[in-house]
Amino acid sequence: MSKRLRFIISSFFLSAGFIWIQFIDDSSKFLAIAILVFLTGIFSFWSFYEGLGKNMTLLSLILPMLFTLGVGIFWFLLPVSIYTRIPIVIFYGLGLYVLSSTMNIYTVSSQKTIALLRAAHGVGFVLTLLTSFLLFDAILSIRLNLLYSSSLVFISSFLLFLQGLWSIELEKEFNMKIFQMALISALVVAELSILIFFWPVTVVVGSLFLTSGVYLLLGLGQAKIEDRLFPSVVREYLTVGLIVLIGMFFATRWG
Repeated sequence: MSKRLRFIISSFFLSAGFIWIQFIDDSSKFLAIAILVFLTGIFSFWSFYEGLGKNMTLLSLILPMLFTLGVGIFWFLLPVSIYTRIPIVIFYGLGLYVLSSTMNIYTVSSQKTIALLRAAHGVGFVLTLLTSFLLFDAILSIRLNLLYSSSLVFISSFLLFLQGLWSIELEKEFNMKIFQMALISALVVAELSILIFFWPVTVVVGSLFLTSGVYLLLGLGQAKIEDRLFPSVVREYLTVGLIVLIGMFFATRWG
């Protein structure tokens, strides 16, 4: 069976899982999402198992699983309507297919250089930002206390940074430098989540702010690993961060 067919089958069955969730009790839906996240890992492993091993290539399973988790929780925040549910299922199925293709390129590139790697880096970066927004939106919408909220932001950010930074070098062995960069970056994003806890912003604005933090730190981290951390690159990312901060200030309902 070709990899492309495996990607299509995985996307179809996991998308059908979201439809199945609609027919179970509300008390069991979070458990159902957890099962769907687990199944995403299984299907992803099956889809591109040729490039996986008992090494750091297993990090390629992180983004598809977090994508399922983010879409699954975000699903509950939408109004119950066929006009919102069907587009989300289609969006999820297409997103998972693209993710599987991207992660497959990563795992293959860990063994040999292929021409599609640069394009995969761009797609992976965008999907990482999209996944982070969905996760942050879900975490902020639940409105947990400060400790739980910042802890969840830290854990999700750390996993996203770890996978995103690893995708640049694609080394099979554990890399302490990447681990430390992911840890520090996740701590910064968690601190930003503590900041917006005391800032009267909406959930969407707060999620965009945290996502911009991921954009800034992940972009600079990847540039450093690629030895292209030039002043122009730093200015580009800092400018975007400043624009988001100013926009967040004016979007806040003070008083």
